[in-house]
Amino acid sequence: MKVLRYIAYTLGTLLALSLVALLVALWAYRDIPAGELEAKYANNASRFMNIDGVRIHYRDEGEGPAIVLVHAHFASLLGWEPWVEALKDDYRVIRFDMTSHGLTGTDPSGDYSVERTVDLADRFIDALGLETLSIAGTSLGGTVALYYASRHPERVDKLILLSPGSLAGKEQMKERGKPGDSAQVLAYILPRAIPKYMLSSAWGETSELPEELVDRWYDMWMREGQREAELDRLRQYKSEGLEEVIAAVRAQVLILWGEANPQAKVEQAPEFIELLSGAESVQLKTYPDVGHMAVQEAGEVTGADVRAFLDGTLSLPDERYENFEVISENEILN
Repeated sequence: MKVLRYIAYTLGTLLALSLVALLVALWAYRDIPAGELEAKYANNASRFMNIDGVRIHYRDEGEGPAIVLVHAHFASLLGWEPWVEALKDDYRVIRFDMTSHGLTGTDPSGDYSVERTVDLADRFIDALGLETLSIAGTSLGGTVALYYASRHPERVDKLILLSPGSLAGKEQMKERGKPGDSAQVLAYILPRAIPKYMLSSAWGETSELPEELVDRWYDMWMREGQREAELDRLRQYKSEGLEEVIAAVRAQVLILWGEANPQAKVEQAPEFIELLSGAESVQLKTYPDVGHMAVQEAGEVTGADVRAFLDGTLSLPDERYENFEVISENEILN
């Protein structure tokens, strides 16, 4: 009987300790209220607009021809700062947080599909009264920009794709599938080490990963409801029909790509260019040692190239020819 009492006591103690550890973890990784994040990250340029029940956070700066910037998955509009600085003296630069990101937060509909994301972007642009525009996107934002440009060939003058993740995402979905039930724990417990690992694994070789960037990503992920929404977005993602979407683009296209990008590899550029068969022109520039986070790694040089493209002064060959070879920045300069 003493042995049984000892076993019961031990199990009870372990259960109690486990419960305490769980409660401590849930407290440590509790959601950050939206108002707290807005107080920290919104500024005088921040605006909010209600689109179909979603309170979209955006910034609209500068005057001149409009360009809309669409951020990457897990990121926010704050990541575009180097390009905004490069453009806003002569261009109207508009950027917004997608749902499940930044200060926009969750979508009450629970729909985080590509179709819903593009539809919200479409309505947002309409609400701003933009009749013609250029649009730029990186990674998932590149997919959104592609869909928008294919929907509105009469409105989009120029399309800029920075490290586009469309084809990479399609292949990764085939190989790894969607997040399983075990990933649900991230909605409750998310160590800072996870966004740091994701950023560092996508980083190139030009600089050290800034801890400030990790902190910002982590804060935004910890917004109330955000982690659950991000998991929903990953589960709802579909890439069917992507080739037809890309082929429907009619704008002038600039593709920028980091040669050290481990996620969306630069070797995918020929396929992208081949699919852009209907575009008015397609230009490509790549950057040695730059990874997936090109705006943060090489904001000044990429911003200058985008500015030259919008100004019509970027001198690069049209890349659609049969025997394609990637032309790097070094080769162009030499």
